[in-house]
Amino acid sequence: MGKRDFVTFDGITREQILYMIEMTQEFERHPNREILKGKVVATLFFEPSTRTRLSFETAANRLGARVIGFADPKVTSGTKGETLKDTIMMVSNYADVIVMRHYIEGAARYASEVSPVPIVNAGDGAHQHPSQCMLDLYSIYKTQGTLENLNIYMVGDLKYGRTVHSLLMAMRHFNPTFHFVAPKELAMPKEYKQYCEANGIRYQEHTAFNEKIIADADILYMTRVQKERFSDLMEYERVKNVYVLNNDMLKNAKENMRILHPLPRVNEIAYDVDTNPHAYYIQQAGNGLFAREAIFCDVLGITLDQVRNDKTII
Repeated sequence: MGKRDFVTFDGITREQILYMIEMTQEFERHPNREILKGKVVATLFFEPSTRTRLSFETAANRLGARVIGFADPKVTSGTKGETLKDTIMMVSNYADVIVMRHYIEGAARYASEVSPVPIVNAGDGAHQHPSQCMLDLYSIYKTQGTLENLNIYMVGDLKYGRTVHSLLMAMRHFNPTFHFVAPKELAMPKEYKQYCEANGIRYQEHTAFNEKIIADADILYMTRVQKERFSDLMEYERVKNVYVLNNDMLKNAKENMRILHPLPRVNEIAYDVDTNPHAYYIQQAGNGLFAREAIFCDVLGITLDQVRNDKTII
């Protein structure tokens, strides 16, 4: 079997997605095992992270693996001029799988091409975030009971929001209708709208954000405006608080509607929403542990049957 990377949802089939959801369910039932005992996971974070890094490292620890790596690129030989290729090749001597977040789009794909061990993309610039997408898919499935025929509203920073880009690609198999709610400065990029058109995905674009617009949503996917992606801080100041979700806007929401957010939150969801039954973003983050356990096993060639028959449950 060839090396298995987890870099993008482009090319991943419907069957593979449903298979990974089943595996994620198995890990939610029994998250503590020693199925990866003896394995070493390297986490290379060239860009800041809280939930993604901690959930990957927790997933590795709960499965019995050891973790090496860094969360601050300033402490690496990159500051001495070492190339990404040399860093990846060096770390692959020590680890069985590499989890990498990088600020350059395409860095994870490049790493997968030079690495002899599996690469898991933990976010590359404004491009993709497939592990977040996996936990998003699982969260949607858990709350809706299906991935089919859903109205998914994506709100906020759709230009730089790598999580919405990955989710859009993954949902192509399930007949969604997307609603892109963003100011023109942060609209869904042209290439992703072309992707929708090429794959028969229905979408509408909106600039208004109010209770009437979102009344038909099954999933309301909020995003923060990403200050770190702006070269013009005046432009950031103009759009940073353009859409803020509050409790009053949820009065006409469908009973099944759930609010997702990849976090961190800045101002885009008011704190009074946290206790609303539609809020699911904290539980969504919790699902990241189980999804990332499934990703580790999949890239390391451990099958769903092996997970189900695992005798190392603690």
